Amino acid sequence: MSPQTIKGFVSRLIHRAGKLAFPLQVVGLLSILCICCPRLHAQSEVNWDEQYTLELSDFKSDLTKIGETNFISLQTAATLYFSFQMSTAEFMFTKNFNSKVSCYFLPGSAYLVAPDSNTARSMVEYANFEFDLAELYARRLRQRLYEEKGAFSDVNFFKPEYDEVFRQLNERKTHAIGLADFGRNKEKLKELHDEVLKELTLLADFCKSCKVKKKKNP
Repeated sequence: MSPQTIKGFVSRLIHRAGKLAFPLQVVGLLSILCICCPRLHAQSEVNWDEQYTLELSDFKSDLTKIGETNFISLQTAATLYFSFQMSTAEFMFTKNFNSKVSCYFLPGSAYLVAPDSNTARSMVEYANFEFDLAELYARRLRQRLYEEKGAFSDVNFFKPEYDEVFRQLNERKTHAIGLADFGRNKEKLKELHDEVLKELTLLADFCKSCKVKKKKNP
């Protein structure tokens, strides 16, 4: 695949996360393979960690507002980042891409608008659910990359996996926000969140720092 072909392919690969667009760019340089999804905001980011809980103070955008409004709006700014750089030989023999897929939260882009503090707290709880949901689909992407990558896979082997995982994530987010009503339906939110936490446990081998355990032959 020529550098021109690679660039042409990636220029069409764009994921829209909430109100942010993250274009994926690929550059081929001699034997170096580089795939990266550039961050659009030069700001600090919070990488997903099971011990970390989002707080109201994490919503640092100037658009955040509590009180003096009847309007409700939420931008969690939780998204995925996929990047790798290696020689063509290394790419051929690499199967585990866990460390190449990140899930992070952008405080500077995150905001919420709520009529009162109680609603704001509910929305923060919902944001924690969405952050965990994003990590779940990061793990699903890692799993799909692991299962589909072969020694002779083309550099764009990840495209259908990438597209499908993001389609499923967006579909589930849309469904959840309606059911949980931005976190105001606490019972439903707990039900949805518990389900995601269970699924995260089932995909424990696909955390960012994990090495996939090989299945033993029966």
